[in-house]
Amino acid sequence: MSACVPTRATDPSDSNPTRRIHPPHSPPPTPPRRFRIAGADVSASIAVFLIALPLSLGIALATGAPLQAGLVAAAVGGIVAGRLGGSPLQVSGPAAGLTVVTADLIHRYGWRTTCAITVLAGVVQLGLGCLRVARTALAVSPAIVHGMLAGIGVTIAVAQLHIVLGGTPQSSVLDNLRGLPAQLARLQPAAVSVSVLTLALLFLWPRIPGRAGQLLRRIPTALVAVAGATAAASFAGLTLPRVDLPSWSSHALAGLPEGPLLGLAAAVLTTTLVCSVQSLLGAVAVDKLVAGRPDLISGVPGSGRSARVGRSDLNRELLGQGAANIVSGTLGGLPVAGVAVRSSANVQAGAVSRNSTVLHGVLVVIAALLMVPVLEFIPLASLAALVMAVGIQMVSLHHIRTVTRHREVPVYAVTTLGVVLFGVLEGVTLGVAVAVGVALHRLTRTRITHHEGEGVHHVHVRGQLTFLAVPRLSRALHLIPHGADAVVELDGSFMDHAAYESLQDWQKTHTAQGGSVELTGRRPGTRIAEPSDSAHCRCRPWTPWRNHQCERPYTASSAGHPGASGEPGSARGPSAGRESSGHELARGISAFQRNTAPIVRGELARLAREGQQPDQLFLTCADSRLVTSMITSSGPGDLFVVRNVGNLVPLPAKESGDDSVAAAIEYAVDVLKVRSITVCGHSGCGAMQALLNSEPGGTRTPLQRWLRHGLPSLERMADETPARARLAGRAPADAVEQLCLTNVVQQLEHLSAHESVARALREGELELHGMYFHVGEAQAYLLTGADGGGLFGHVEAAADLPA
Repeated sequence: MSACVPTRATDPSDSNPTRRIHPPHSPPPTPPRRFRIAGADVSASIAVFLIALPLSLGIALATGAPLQAGLVAAAVGGIVAGRLGGSPLQVSGPAAGLTVVTADLIHRYGWRTTCAITVLAGVVQLGLGCLRVARTALAVSPAIVHGMLAGIGVTIAVAQLHIVLGGTPQSSVLDNLRGLPAQLARLQPAAVSVSVLTLALLFLWPRIPGRAGQLLRRIPTALVAVAGATAAASFAGLTLPRVDLPSWSSHALAGLPEGPLLGLAAAVLTTTLVCSVQSLLGAVAVDKLVAGRPDLISGVPGSGRSARVGRSDLNRELLGQGAANIVSGTLGGLPVAGVAVRSSANVQAGAVSRNSTVLHGVLVVIAALLMVPVLEFIPLASLAALVMAVGIQMVSLHHIRTVTRHREVPVYAVTTLGVVLFGVLEGVTLGVAVAVGVALHRLTRTRITHHEGEGVHHVHVRGQLTFLAVPRLSRALHLIPHGADAVVELDGSFMDHAAYESLQDWQKTHTAQGGSVELTGRRPGTRIAEPSDSAHCRCRPWTPWRNHQCERPYTASSAGHPGASGEPGSARGPSAGRESSGHELARGISAFQRNTAPIVRGELARLAREGQQPDQLFLTCADSRLVTSMITSSGPGDLFVVRNVGNLVPLPAKESGDDSVAAAIEYAVDVLKVRSITVCGHSGCGAMQALLNSEPGGTRTPLQRWLRHGLPSLERMADETPARARLAGRAPADAVEQLCLTNVVQQLEHLSAHESVARALREGELELHGMYFHVGEAQAYLLTGADGGGLFGHVEAAADLPA
């Protein structure tokens, strides 16, 4: 059977006899791709460029390097690291976290050797990237990283304070602190006034209220502060040291490293460590920002192309950073690393690809070549104030609260003080040593107590039971007389082989001498399983009451009755079931007090002091199978939850008489200032089933009166005009599931009709989200479509989401 292939007439003007004929059954040839830059990337690159320009000059000033070195590093970081790196939206350049390291290197070895050290650090980064060890850098304790950044921030702020006051900083923090009284005695009013104006603009510009503030805040704060101070100084005719950019023909390039070998090796190691850790942590932070933009995760609907930005390739990012440092050092630039401020600005400005980062580097090159006369109007005091503010911000109160909550204050404090007093590498080394000591202390901190009550000897072990605690455990066990009854309660999650053998040997000996031994966990009556046991407790915090068989008390009343265990053939009547159910709530509360309350008490105490500050209003159904904290992995204080039959949002109306939901919405938006509202429906919703089966007329019960708020959803589903709500990958299973999906979309429209919600949406302070949870599949779907019906897309597994 022959195939009929459509043909086209031969073009007489086509005189090329070697033209390739397209095979009939192959896909059409792909047209040559034309390089295009999205408009979002262009606008984002301009925003990042306006931030990078003053910061690059300020960081170069703080290090004591030629000011042009900051521009070189910004351009190379944008073009080379932006093009080759593994994090498409991360912006690299001279970073404040490298200021102290670079300043120390310039002071010790001079500028040309510092450039050579930067090149060697880039070579080491290339080697580490080829060895694929990037993930190892993330094993460093966050307390050490935060402490390092805080120490660097303190060092920067103290040094730049001298320039703000009109003086010159010293080489160490202690010298700068000792010189402050003398500097205050001879401060320069012109420099102080320009610095104060810069700091005032930095503080006040993001806080301009109203609609005008929304428009003005689009201009980068750093640019406004430096430009405003420069203009004021020029109009006032102040005589101040200003930016001096010499001719590029006299720009110093890298030279051969000169100095002691061990010192140079330590310098390369320090530069590599700080550059790599800061860049890798920055890439992880950018992944989290990207996860908050659905258009970057799933593409732009209806655009015909995918703008999907995947998770960062950390090994490739390390390779890109190494290449950028090699180029920057060779061209006489500062060390390069990923920069959090510019990266977050890039994502928030709407960048969709690495083109924005590369284009920002091109703009820096153009500015460095064409804008030199303009840049030389900038007072050095204004740049110093800008960098001092950046240094102060590196001492983050949020990080301090985090390390306090995780009991890692000693690690943070030692690292910070070590960086301030001794240097970055020394401070990080001290922090690592303290972190290891804290971890060993926690592992070996075991409290073992013994007491006697009512003829029973109790030994309580709190903490991890390792070989280091075996001597103390043995002493406590030998306090129990022969033949006595003993209870050993193990309050820990780990027991090593030495401790296990010691405990088992004592148990066998004590039992052989006529005594009795009961090994329990934290919950009274819970037996510690031995290796020969075939049954293990597998209960979880979300396990239903009826499945918590391990917590059923074994009482004397049930021991002698054939049906007490619930086996087939047992004589348990309805009264027994009711009696058991009557105690389930009390048992659940008791289990909470024993097991969960000690763990969450500190967090709940903090929430009690600070009050609730949730970011989300979560409006869902009252169905007992919908456990909001489980399906959202949220904890106390995260969600402000409203539940009702059918997850309905009544339209605001005076005759409605249903003010409960409206009151909760008003309170959440106007008082709690939540940033988003999510309406969550679910499969097998009884309210939607009742709505489908409802008949007009008849007796109006309270349930029927409430379900009238779902009639618009029923009408929407019956109307074929808008596209029907649907699931990604499959059609709704039945009419009930179709109504559940449609109801979520309809209730989002009802939400927009509430005055407080509409106002917050207009001001850009609130987002609305739709969610559908399939109970049987334990699968969550998020509303991603923008059409009239809406597409509910799969929420990917945790392993597939950005870190």
